[in-house]
Parts: sequence; C-alpha cells; structure tokens
Amino acid sequence: MPGLNSQHRDVPVRIVKKNGAQQPHHGGAWKVAYADFVTAMMALFIVLWIIGQSKQVRQYVAHYFKDPGAFFENTRGGGMFQGNSIVNKDHVQDDLLKREQKKLQAVAEKLREELSKESGLKELIKQVKMEIVKEGLRIELQEGSESFFFDIGTATMKPEAVQILSTISQEIGKLPNHIIVEGHTDSRQYPQPNGYTNFELSTDRANSARRVLITKGMREKQFDEVRGYADTKLRNTQDPFDKINRRISIIIKYEG
Repeated sequence: MPGLNSQHRDVPVRIVKKNGAQQPHHGGAWKVAYADFVTAMMALFIVLWIIGQSKQVRQYVAHYFKDPGAFFENTRGGGMFQGNSIVNKDHVQDDLLKREQKKLQAVAEKLREELSKESGLKELIKQVKMEIVKEGLRIELQEGSESFFFDIGTATMKPEAVQILSTISQEIGKLPNHIIVEGHTDSRQYPQPNGYTNFELSTDRANSARRVLITKGMREKQFDEVRGYADTKLRNTQDPFDKINRRISIIIKYEG
C-alpha cells in the first residue's frame, strides 16, 4: 500500500472467527430418568393396591388383562363399579347355577317323597334314579331283572310305568322349566323286516313317555327335545346287554 512502511506490509493479518453457538449442557436426560421413576412408582402402587383387594376384585382385574375386549363388552363400557359393587359375570353365573341346582335337588326330594306314597310300587320305584347333570335334573327309569316299563322290543308302556310317570308329571307340570326326554336301549338287536332298529325303538319309547307325561299333567310346550340314542350311551359299558341299559331319561333343564 502506498506510503506504508515495508516492514508493516510484511506482517501477516490475523483473522479471528467467533462461534455463536452456546456451550453444550446436560440436556433432557434427567427428565427421561424422572419419568421412568414415576412410572415405576405408579406400577408399584397399582400392584400393592391389587394385592390388598378381595379375591373378586383380583379376578376382575385379571379378566381385564386377559381379554380387554370381553371386559368392555360384559361391563358395557369397562366400568369397574356398578352400584358400588364389583360386576363379575362368571361369579354371577356360578351363583345362578348353584341356585338352580339347589332348586332341582328340592324337586328331586319332592318326587322321591311322592313316589314313596305309591302303593304296590315299592320295588319298581327303586329303579327310578335321579341325579344332577350338566343340563339339569335327570330322572331315569331303568329296567331291572325284569322288563318293568316296556314290553321287550316294543314301545308299549306297562301300567306300572304309566303310574310312575303320572306322579312325575304332576310335579314337573308345576315348574316353568323345559324338558328333554331320551330313550336308550341295550345292544341286543331286534331284527325287523322293514329295517326297524334300536334307534327307532329308543325314539318311539321316548315319545311314548312324552305322551303319557302330557296326558297326566305336563304342558306340551314344556318339551324341548325327544331323543333316541339306541345303544350309543350305555349305562353299563362293561356289559352292553345289561338290562340297565334299557331306560328312559327325563331331564328337567335349568331355567334360562
């Protein structure tokens, strides 16, 4: 540059560039750690709360986590409390079943009492068996050493069987429950030229019992089904020809 001393011209120019960025700091890592801590504490609180609840509440919570969709369907929105009580569908169904079983057991006791009053049928009544089964109360008329209920190979019911069914019908006719009648045979085959088999025979016997029950006190609309099983559901599987396999079953179904 004109007029400048040559010594100054040879001195290098130093350029300082400033960085406007701020120095790094700790960032938000502590926030993540704190959130994890709060979540863990909340989970611990929930676990402690569940442990302190009744068995019914614990089952209810378990049902929710097992199948949330069914939970919301059963509770119509998923609310845990209704009328300040826990809604548990399985528990309610169990209670209903127990009440139905108790009611049908009372029916069985009443039937035994009424049948015991039948004069001249003391031995035959021993072959009337009653038990609670999956569908309801089963009343079974089982043949013994002799054919007391039907003539062999026919659906013709004997007078003693009609008398027993009459007593049963009068008691069942008082109930709102629906009925199933089943017919069973042993494995003895009765050859018929028209192809008549034990299936037809067992069904015909069940229908004979149904007709007697209707004429003696039951309502026709009480009957849901008439089934003929032939020898497919033997009472004595060890001896397919045992007379006990020849029987009529009357099932009083649970209400609802």
